[in-house]
Amino acid sequence: MTRQFSFSACERRVLRKFREKINKAESGEEVKKVFTKTVEELLNDVLDKKVVVKAEDLTLLPDSEPLYRISDRLQEDERLKSYWTQSDLPHVIHRLAESASGRHRHLEKHPEKTEAKIRM
Repeated sequence: MTRQFSFSACERRVLRKFREKINKAESGEEVKKVFTKTVEELLNDVLDKKVVVKAEDLTLLPDSEPLYRISDRLQEDERLKSYWTQSDLPHVIHRLAESASGRHRHLEKHPEKTEAKIRM
């Protein structure tokens, strides 16, 4: 029987700040940056900073499936591969991507709200 890991505690550590930041985001690009920074922080925590995770390793793809992309460099890391198949890590990142994608789509559909904030 394989050992199952859970990263829900790591998710809870970043979730409140993540939600606050995406709710304050004024553009789709800002939402993408928040998602990238949050997942970067999460993966650095999960991997104990033994693998350097950089912003360019992660991309939010709000209009496609899957909703995000992880660089080939990270996907080839044995430790991440192990966690990916033996934990809830893909689900944790997917939940963050769903939330960010929803906010991104909302901002893209209603650019007048962003423009109104800029004019104030």
